Amino acid sequence: MRPAGRYAPSPTGPLHLGNVRTALLAWLDARSLSARFVLRIEDLDQQRCTPAARASLLQDLRWLGLDWDEGPDLGGAHGPYIQSQRQERYAAAVARLVHDQNAFSCSCSRAEIARAVSAPHAGEDGPRYPGSCHAGPGRPDRPTSTRLRVRDGRILFDDLVMGPQAFDVGATVGDFVIARADGVAAYQLAVSVDDSTMEITRVVRGDDLLSSTPRQLLVLDALGLRTPRYGHVPLLVDSSGQRLSKRGGALAVATLRDHGIRAESIVGWLARSAGLGDGQPCHPGDLLPRFDWARVPRTPSIVEESSLATLARG
Repeated sequence: MRPAGRYAPSPTGPLHLGNVRTALLAWLDARSLSARFVLRIEDLDQQRCTPAARASLLQDLRWLGLDWDEGPDLGGAHGPYIQSQRQERYAAAVARLVHDQNAFSCSCSRAEIARAVSAPHAGEDGPRYPGSCHAGPGRPDRPTSTRLRVRDGRILFDDLVMGPQAFDVGATVGDFVIARADGVAAYQLAVSVDDSTMEITRVVRGDDLLSSTPRQLLVLDALGLRTPRYGHVPLLVDSSGQRLSKRGGALAVATLRDHGIRAESIVGWLARSAGLGDGQPCHPGDLLPRFDWARVPRTPSIVEESSLATLARG
């Protein structure tokens, strides 16, 4: 299989420097391997994702010099490239998991799960699921979500950036939701199915998604699908240590462009934050000869006002 990488943003607001840094590293990883590069739009959250934000996102990426071989505007052999148009694929995957007894229906609410456990684990998905509906939904009169049956033991993988990883999903999260009660696929299932059916071999994304990887590996294993190699890059953070947000419009690519800052200056600044350059203006392709994961920092990079001033001078 030919190597393939991807960038899979959610169009919920302006593309900011943190988003673009991850996109640049994903692009460099793919292009350094002469791999296909896929742009996929993750818009499962239909209330927050907008067509205007999607159009702006594509414009910003192209303005910065990042291109792709397959995507929502180009098409390709593995489309569609917008998650909201792929629901039939997700439904088929859920049906297969249920048929194989790797998933089950659950009628529990979050409040009921919290009450059922004596020591709630305050994780990303709330308290650990206690297995209340393993034998069947406790309240069959309610709409039910679908949960993956999680096997015991640690999930191991070697991250391109962070090195060897071990997670015990059963102990910390338990059986997790793969389809909501309204039938919409959950993130962990949709991303897993998409990466496999699009034949993605390299997944480069922010380290805020590191703990999602073992759950996606469990989904892929249960479906008998090929697993990609993962790489999680530390985020850009502000001076208080908070990761950059789409609500912080001052660091949006469109805002910087409107202030007359050149695309090459932004790319050069991002390259410096990723250990791949000295901050001089450049095109993404100029970074390929020096791209090496060993150069990329393993800790968050702080966005200081003084460092942003170099953009205006570029």
